[in-house]
Amino acid sequence: MRILLVEDDEALALGLTRNLERQGWQVDRLADGRQAMAKGLVDQYDVCVLDLGLPGADGMTVLREWRAQGAAQPVLVLTARDTSHDRVAGLDAGADDYLVKPFDPPELAARLRALKRRSEGRTSETLRLGRLRMDLAHRELFLDDEPFYLSPREYALTEMLMQRAGRVLNKEAIVAKLSSWESDFSENSVEVYVHRLRKRLAPCGLTIRTVRGFGYVMELDAPAAQSQPA
Repeated sequence: MRILLVEDDEALALGLTRNLERQGWQVDRLADGRQAMAKGLVDQYDVCVLDLGLPGADGMTVLREWRAQGAAQPVLVLTARDTSHDRVAGLDAGADDYLVKPFDPPELAARLRALKRRSEGRTSETLRLGRLRMDLAHRELFLDDEPFYLSPREYALTEMLMQRAGRVLNKEAIVAKLSSWESDFSENSVEVYVHRLRKRLAPCGLTIRTVRGFGYVMELDAPAAQSQPA
């Protein structure tokens, strides 16, 4: 999961970043509302965590501008403003969830997972395709019931392919999702990782098929099938 964290309290932002990265997630951190406004309109994020009391432009202004410009990424508002009026105003401005400080980091992580599930139309934390099962909450992969180990980037790419199993996943989307792992991640890097994954997943009865000019499709060897939530 790729997250944009907009929080001007440096200590809190650093602690949250470390906690979210321990989940295996990629976090871009900003402290200025105007910078966040531009960033959220240009880059693709799975979820945005947005404080309201920001320099440059307050979080409510940022949120309204995102929605006015068609940015549809889920937004969790994180704030010390805990009145009913504030919560209603945030939700009416386009927030998908609202969490009041102080809070427990595990609750924040659970809410972010739930937002991502809803944005993908899923109700479960598990993906299945053939003999392969992915536990999204704990970032674990199993072949039948045995742990199946991949590197973080291999896991992230496998997750993307399983979520769109039977449908084309284009290279540009892969680069956008994985680029924060390394600054020079490119379409050539995608080809390297796909080649590596083909070898790793062959014993699972899965194929990653190249659709020239478009991208890749993950399929069962026979017949092709889509992954379904458990």
